[in-house]
Amino acid sequence: MKSEFILYVKDQKKSRDFYIRVMNIKPTLDVPGMTEFTLSENVKLGLMPESGIRKILGTTTPDPASGNGIPRCELYLKLENPESYFQRAISAGAIPVSPFQQRDWGDSAGYVADPDGHILCFATG
Repeated sequence: MKSEFILYVKDQKKSRDFYIRVMNIKPTLDVPGMTEFTLSENVKLGLMPESGIRKILGTTTPDPASGNGIPRCELYLKLENPESYFQRAISAGAIPVSPFQQRDWGDSAGYVADPDGHILCFATG
């Protein structure tokens, strides 16, 4: 199985630049309407402008832009050296949500919000 998780973003270029800095990888696809990062062999992270998905969703669901800044998802990323990702995210403009610390479920993890309010968690793997 291959998976792609797509975040709806207000500004594709701003979000692309943020994720390049945080993840320290370049996009494998970067065209108007979609930026993709390959996170592993079977997992990609996509960034799609809210205006683009609005055309697909039509009026069946609320406009994704109406939720901008409201946490709409969490990406829980288990990584080697997650504290460095946590610090890079803050340096790139993320809003700190919960400090990097030992959690009661066994992981050490820190939480931030990206420019669109999506929650990123960097945790021990």
